[in-house]
Amino acid sequence: MKYKTISVADSKTLIKESKPMILDCRAMKDYRAGHLEDALHVHEDLKESLVKRGDKQRSLLIYCYYGHASEHLAEFFSDFGFKDVYSLEGGYSSWKEQHQEA
Repeated sequence: MKYKTISVADSKTLIKESKPMILDCRAMKDYRAGHLEDALHVHEDLKESLVKRGDKQRSLLIYCYYGHASEHLAEFFSDFGFKDVYSLEGGYSSWKEQHQEA
């Protein structure tokens, strides 16, 4: 496995220290309803642009609803040479759950 699965707690540290590009691969309506700060909604044009011209040294943090679709996208970007790719364990639902408890 070329990408890493990362917990919500570890992802907060990653965001603070590494300033990764954050990618939301959920449906647009869900992205519009709420997403991580600075997250970009993933669509085919963005994927193609990142593969062709993206900074492959910059960390990527990818999330979906529950952490499954993001694993496939993390593997996709890893296969195209991105070095530090992370899939958020439990997805946006875990992120939101932990932020409601805080």
